[in-house]
This record gives sequence, structure tokens and C-alpha cells, in this order.
Amino acid sequence: MVSLYHSNIDSITKADIVIIGVPDESKSHARRKGTSKGPDIIRIASNESDFFERNGKIIPICPMRGCFDSKKILDYGNIKRENLYQLIFDLVSSKKIPIILGGDHAITTIALKAIEDFFGKVGLIYFDAHPDFVSSTTDYYGSVITDSIKCIDFGQSMMIGIRSAEPEELVNAGKTNLELVTPIDVNELGISKIADRVKSKDNKGKRYISIDLDCLDPAFAPGVSVPSPCGLSSIDLICLLKLAISSGIVGLDIVEFSPDFDVNNITASLVARILLESIASIKMSRI
Repeated sequence: MVSLYHSNIDSITKADIVIIGVPDESKSHARRKGTSKGPDIIRIASNESDFFERNGKIIPICPMRGCFDSKKILDYGNIKRENLYQLIFDLVSSKKIPIILGGDHAITTIALKAIEDFFGKVGLIYFDAHPDFVSSTTDYYGSVITDSIKCIDFGQSMMIGIRSAEPEELVNAGKTNLELVTPIDVNELGISKIADRVKSKDNKGKRYISIDLDCLDPAFAPGVSVPSPCGLSSIDLICLLKLAISSGIVGLDIVEFSPDFDVNNITASLVARILLESIASIKMSRI
């Protein structure tokens, strides 16, 4: 198995941040398959794009903002979906921050349940083209919010990038007063006003972030399982993501990368950057 060069310690007990791959797409209904390949391709892309080799040395690039100084990072490797709950529960109860690489989006349901069982309800910042709030069918990647409804503090939550919602999802979001931000909102209001909304969902650091890569416009991320036009730009996602992380998080996931549909490794390189900037934005004082 490929291991991230960012991994700099060899045990969970020493770690602050634990990166976990879940190469499973069994809860996906997408016609485009292959998200199970995501975790390892993300690792390869990170090792190729986040580091230079010169004179026999591997030299890391620096994030745009934030740092890696003194952060103890473990690449735990890949695990099966059925083992994810216990691992996440053990990590958060030991004050570790898990970063999960998917796989399909339904892994978020498992992570939220494990975190809620320890912390109680959490605020959720959900980057996605789809609300995943289907209730007529459950236990799949389109019902993440329905399946996690007892775990979420909706007043401290928001969705960003929404543009492919089913009617019932909008009804369900309205019932919970879940704030939805579309790419049109970002364009009309500007990134600074959306950033203010993200700041307002601080939840005292008890926040989980989930990134479905189809929140991005396919021009930036063609390699996703359910692409949707008119999405977020890569820099808008990075800006909002780094802001949300810097206020404190209890966990994060990156899902729905489908390498078989990527073009010239555009998506893979972007996911590597998302991972780099995410780690750099975690503040050690909140771990």
C-alpha cells in the first residue's frame, strides 16, 4: 500500500492527526464507478505534487497559509467500512483528529455517529453539489443527512455548493432550517460574505467537515462520481475550507473522487492540495 510522505510518526498514540482510507463504494448508486480507488490515488498524487526530489532529498512544498510544524501525522492505511465506527470513536475519544479519504459519501454517516456518541451533536459544514437529504430511500450516499439527523446540530451547520437538489431534499432542509449556499450565492454575495456565514457556525470547535468533490465545478474536478455543472471554483473551496478548519474541527472527510474519470490528473492534484491545506489549517491548540 502507498503511504503518504506527510506521515511522520508510526503509531496512533503519538499522533495528533490520523489519515484513514476507506476504499469502499458499496453505498453508491452512481453510474460512474471507481471511488474505491480514491484513497490510494490521493496518496500517490500527494506524494508526487506536494514534494520535490533534489539531490537525493525529498523536499515538501509549503501550504499557502498555515503550517505543518510540530504536527504529528499518521497515515493509518486503508480499512473496511465496518471497522470505521470503532476507529473513529477511539480516535476522537483520545483527542485525535481523523481525516477520512473515501470512497462514497455514506462513510460520513458512520463518522458522524461515532463522533456524536462521544461529543454529542456536532456542527456540520458540508461541501457538496447535492444535499444528500433524501428520505424516501435511506442507507446510501444520497441519504447521509437523513441517516445522520440525530447527530447534527442544524443551527450550527450549513451546506455549500448545492445546485443539484431533489424536491424532497429541499423540503427536508427547510424543515430543519438547514442553511444552503449555492454557487450563485457565492458569485452574487462574494466569498467574504459566505466566509462570514461560515464563521457564524463555529460551534466552539465541535464541528465536522465533509467534502464531496462534486461541490467543485467539473472544470476543476472532472474525476468525480456525479459531476454537476456550475460548481465552486477550487480557490473558493480552499478559502472557505481553511477558514472552517481554523475555527476548530473534530474530524474531516474527502469523498467521491473517481480516478477513472479524471483528466490528466487534474482532480487528483487538486485533492492532494485540499488535503495539504486542510492539515496546514488545523490549529494544534484545539487538538
